[in-house]
Amino acid sequence: MIDIRQSPEYAHYLSQIGWTVKRINGINYFIKRLPLIGSILKIQRPKHLDTQIAWRLGKKYTAFQIIIEPTTECLRLTDHDYKLSKSPFLPTRTLQLDLTFSRQKLLKNLKKDARFAIRRTTNYELRIMKNVQQFRETWKKAVGLKRYIPPLPHLIALKKSFGNNCLFLTAGDQAGAIFLKSDEVAYYWQAFTNKKGRKLQLQYKIVWQGILWAKKKGAKIFDFEGIFDPRFPNKSWLGFTHFKKSFGGKEVNFPGCYTKLCLDNIFPRFR
Repeated sequence: MIDIRQSPEYAHYLSQIGWTVKRINGINYFIKRLPLIGSILKIQRPKHLDTQIAWRLGKKYTAFQIIIEPTTECLRLTDHDYKLSKSPFLPTRTLQLDLTFSRQKLLKNLKKDARFAIRRTTNYELRIMKNVQQFRETWKKAVGLKRYIPPLPHLIALKKSFGNNCLFLTAGDQAGAIFLKSDEVAYYWQAFTNKKGRKLQLQYKIVWQGILWAKKKGAKIFDFEGIFDPRFPNKSWLGFTHFKKSFGGKEVNFPGCYTKLCLDNIFPRFR
């Protein structure tokens, strides 16, 4: 199974929002051009990697920094002058649910609070949103200026890139989420809830429906896209980590984010 960031759909999505995408030997390389200072190059969750290819692409596109977020430690990036960053771009720990279980077993594996929340919201209607602009307006209304909301063109590009493997789901004006599927893995991609939605515990119902959607689409794993990791502590993640763990699943760790400055690619331009 490949990570979503190494999928053709994700590559197409990034190419639509301003990134240059190069796919070499089955690996996606993403380049973002920046004014005056060249570019950055990132490679996220590759199954394998040739650091020489990354170096050559960095030189070609005058990248001042190469960012690699590996799947395993076996790449030994520190041997190639990469340094472990204290601030990863991707979650370094996630929770994955085995969708090969029956619906009954998945429900049984939920913690008591999750089952209760799903039962109490049985009659609360969820809506599949086809209109991306309306979905974003609902999101904006729910969270106001407190949180970042992706620009409309980005959400449109995401939906077009993933097509039928993309689900935009809302519960009235109180809560919503985006679910994506790539290969045999589905992802709890982004979500929002307002004060009333949190009180009603609507996100439990939304995630449960996302899990059932993923199972119906043939996914074997449901990835919650990040939980709290004490190696790279972010206390703001503790709340939703408790929420996600109430659905069961197993924890999966990733090594972190490795970066390398390539100043030799930049300075010659100013000589």
